[in-house]
Parts: sequence; C-alpha cells; structure tokens
Amino acid sequence: MNSSQDTLFATPFTQVSDFQFDNKVVGVFNDMIRRSVPGYGQIINSIGDLADKFVTKNSHVYDLGCSLGAATLSVRRRLQDRECHIIAVDNSQAMIARCQENLTSYVSDTPVDLICGDIRDIQIHNASLVILNFTMQFLAPDDRDNLIKKIYDGLNPGGLLILSEKLYFEHTAIQSALDELHLDFKRANGYSELEISQKRSSLENVMKPDTLPQHEYRLKKQGFENFNTWFQCFNFASMIAIK
Repeated sequence: MNSSQDTLFATPFTQVSDFQFDNKVVGVFNDMIRRSVPGYGQIINSIGDLADKFVTKNSHVYDLGCSLGAATLSVRRRLQDRECHIIAVDNSQAMIARCQENLTSYVSDTPVDLICGDIRDIQIHNASLVILNFTMQFLAPDDRDNLIKKIYDGLNPGGLLILSEKLYFEHTAIQSALDELHLDFKRANGYSELEISQKRSSLENVMKPDTLPQHEYRLKKQGFENFNTWFQCFNFASMIAIK
C-alpha cells in the first residue's frame, strides 16, 4: 500500500473546498492517515485479531467504507480455512480501484467482493463481523440510526460490530485539551499550521463526530446491549458491540 507524501493542503487556497475521497486523496491516503489518526496502525492490526476470535465458518464479513482495504486485508490474513466471504464497500470509485490493486498483492482463499456504492444501500445478512472504521462520521447524523439498526439485524447472534470514530466532547476543557493533543500529533508528523487549518476547514461540513454517550445510546437503542471502548488515543476511539 505505497503512497505519496500528503501535501494536498500545503499551498494556500483562496477558497477551501469540501473534502472528497477523490484521486488526489487516494494517492496520498496512507500517508495522510498515518500522520493524522493516532493509533491507526494498532486499530488495523487488532481488527484482524478480533476477526480471528469472532468470525465464524461460512459467514459474511462486511467492511463498510473500506477505503484502500487496510481492514479487509487485516481480516483476510486471519481467516484461513473459515470458508467466509468478505464484502468491502466504498462510494469512491478511486478508492475501490486502488483497493483492488492492494488485494491482488496478497494471495488468499477468502473471496472479497468489492462494491462501489453507498453503505446505506447495502443489505447485510449472515454476518459474524461488520467493520465501520472511521466511516460513520461522514454520514448525515439522521442516517446513522438506520445504519446501526440494519447492521444489528444482519448480524448473527454473537456477531461483532467494530466502530472506529473521531469523538467530540461536550465538556469544553476536555474537548480543547484532546483537540490540542491531536494537533500536536499532526505537527510532530510534519504538518504545517497552514495544512492543519485548511484541512480542518475542508472537513468542517463533511465530518460530524458524535460524543461517546451518543454512540452508546445509539447502539443500545438499536439492540446492542454489550458495548465498550477497546481503544482510545486523544479524540479517536474504536468501540466494539456484540449482538
């Protein structure tokens, strides 16, 4: 999964456009994620470990918002002889094309169906694992309940949902402190103040994070009684919910 260095926001823009997962972003996505999301590598590795524990024979795995396929590959490496089927979905054709290239670099007996489409339209059934890895935060808030309900209904008993998201904190001092830690993380990874500011403006109308209590309320409302956060670094967290 090679990637060029992310310099997309290094040049001043007269007007910053809304963030899109287009060819320009695909070309630098690995570098962007590595330098922007603390703990991303650990989350990806652990998704594979969780898949090994929860994916059952002859079931389906859904990677909703698969981007370049990092989570799909992590799962696929751990599912030898499970006779499972992975369905990986993204609404960016550029992401799907690069994801296909990445998948062909790893030989496996576990088939992967790559679908370019809206995750809200995907039918989920016979699932032992569903992954939403920094995906739901890009959906309109009104669509999130319906998606979680669809996932719950499509999971088999004992099935696992992995939900990774950037978090928002209602307490002003906590939000400010964790936001500043995240900005320091990006600065330490070589992003300039201009890049940080312009990317934030680009994401402002596109990404709408929830609070952790909002996630918990939504998951329990749609049927998930067993929920917990298994990973958090600053304002980024990954949660698991078991049906």
